[in-house]
Amino acid sequence: MPEALKAGFPTYWTTFGQGPQPALAIHCSLAHSGSWGALARHLSGALTLTAFDMPGHGRSGAWDERGEIQEVTAEIATDLLDGPAHVIGHSFGATVALRLAVMRPGLVRSLVLIEPVFFAVALVDHPQMRDGFAKQMAGFTDGMEAGDGHAAARAFLSVWGNGAEWESLSAAERDRLATQMPLIEAGHPALYDDVGGLLAPGVLQAVRQPALLIEGSTSPDIISAINEGLAARLPRAERAVIAGAGHMVPLTHARQVSAEILRFLRNV
Repeated sequence: MPEALKAGFPTYWTTFGQGPQPALAIHCSLAHSGSWGALARHLSGALTLTAFDMPGHGRSGAWDERGEIQEVTAEIATDLLDGPAHVIGHSFGATVALRLAVMRPGLVRSLVLIEPVFFAVALVDHPQMRDGFAKQMAGFTDGMEAGDGHAAARAFLSVWGNGAEWESLSAAERDRLATQMPLIEAGHPALYDDVGGLLAPGVLQAVRQPALLIEGSTSPDIISAINEGLAARLPRAERAVIAGAGHMVPLTHARQVSAEILRFLRNV
């Protein structure tokens, strides 16, 4: 379980499995590299999976606002790869995976994007969703504006969590999540405003790697709209829906997600 500077940032990573093909996994916001453990067990015969802690997460360094967080995380991912690999991302991590494919296409053999929270895609394609989504996220927004990290975290998890009640979390866990809320805001320029320019004409259309877009059937409606938009732009994309699953599908439905990934990889 090494730890070193990657793209100049203190980064911790770990490796799962001993499969013949290399893969890189990028976790969701508020999680850490260990969250891939359940999925990795099902993929261990096919992949050797490297997973790292994003800035401000797990054992990696605290986020120091040295740049735009999605781009910095993609640069860390680049520094962890020494050749083409399958890249698997969840939520914010899925948007990093997509950014990596645009920045360094030669390092990406295929993409698995699980519940990518690239909100700009849906809001460009379906502007009528904007007000409803803003209302859905109002608790988080209000909490951040009030400087109340606990209120923001509670509201954020009510939309993007695993269904656990806020009160069921330990006080230490609630405090940790509250202190990590600025990391959520740090991602907004990439997720809402497309600061990376991925929606510029021809950018995603030039991503020629096979891509699998996975979503849960009970996830927020905006996820389906995002995957619809990405599937329309990525030339070799396919979609999969996991019945009964929500946003945390790679943790709650690891067996079903791994089955879809293995099916996809057989055709890559």
